[in-house]
Amino acid sequence: AAAAALTREGGEDAFRRLFRFYRQRDTSDLRGVVDFSAPGGQVFRSQLSISSVSDQDAYRAGLQPVSQWKAYGLSGYPGFIFIPNPFLPGCQRHWVKQCLKLYPQKPNVCNLDLHMAPEKTIDLWGQSKEQLRRKGSSKWEPRSLLEKLRWVTLGYHYNWDTKKYSANHHTPFPSDLAFLSEQVAAACGFQGFQAQAGILNYYHFDSSLGIHVDESELDHSRPLLSFSFGQSSIFLLGGLKREEAPTAMFMHSGDIMVMSGFSRLLYHAVPRVLPNPEGTALPSCLDQAPSSDLPVGSVIEHSSDEDWQVCAKYLQSSRINMTIRQVLAEGQKFPEESGTNGKGQAPYEDSHHENSKAKRHKPNTV
Repeated sequence: AAAAALTREGGEDAFRRLFRFYRQRDTSDLRGVVDFSAPGGQVFRSQLSISSVSDQDAYRAGLQPVSQWKAYGLSGYPGFIFIPNPFLPGCQRHWVKQCLKLYPQKPNVCNLDLHMAPEKTIDLWGQSKEQLRRKGSSKWEPRSLLEKLRWVTLGYHYNWDTKKYSANHHTPFPSDLAFLSEQVAAACGFQGFQAQAGILNYYHFDSSLGIHVDESELDHSRPLLSFSFGQSSIFLLGGLKREEAPTAMFMHSGDIMVMSGFSRLLYHAVPRVLPNPEGTALPSCLDQAPSSDLPVGSVIEHSSDEDWQVCAKYLQSSRINMTIRQVLAEGQKFPEESGTNGKGQAPYEDSHHENSKAKRHKPNTV
């Protein structure tokens, strides 16, 4: 297989060669891509800390009891954990709606803020929902503001210019997303994880995420959590240097990845977004609404049919990814800064995407 040959080749920037291979629209050779729905080869079962999360807390976060999750590791990648969709039926819908309707709202920051007046980005959902609901299949239709959304930052807002976080550019982190992250981290053996920063990425079929390492957080002992919803993608996980060829794997709707320990600072990328493998407009795991009898204290909210119609239309050609980080260790503070207001942002709309229609550039860290 061509991918296997490129992997064996190694040498200078082996990662880049495989990125370009999977980036190609006409690549049909996906035999070398790890599929955790049919594990084997370098994939092995990982143990979870079942007693660390009560069934009640899992239910409140919209998750199955941890005893019912499956978790996998990859040979050669200690600290990497892959959890295929552990969400309760219908509960992915809540997170999709939050990523489209709530989290892009002010005071959170998004890519559209860079070239639009503040009053124009106050209500992206309200300005986009009717256009999205009526949207046909023609690629020539004008895009709604939500379809132009590329990233949103939460909590400590990432400074795309300095590649740093700062104490003076912070907004409250969403409590529902913090609770979900705490439960997942605890199940993976990381008690007391604090969700302090989030970067939400919004992909379409022509989007990709450049090769990078997530190293801007001051505490690398805490894991990075990644949640995916909507269409599928190929994820590349490499080594400490770009000369090391990466392993390719599928990520489907509801899948969670945890990068910790040795794997916390590895190069990674998303070269390609793919239609979900079931061949339907949306994955079947998104067909069902949440149960009508959610537990007391649940962070999951029921979406109206009207809201879900908009979300579903958006997801027919899109994928949403949430990466959640703990920036500071317990009791740690940011170093003193000089000459910056902490509000630097990405200099261009797709600064963390490699878009086929955008000018090529060196991707920033995400």
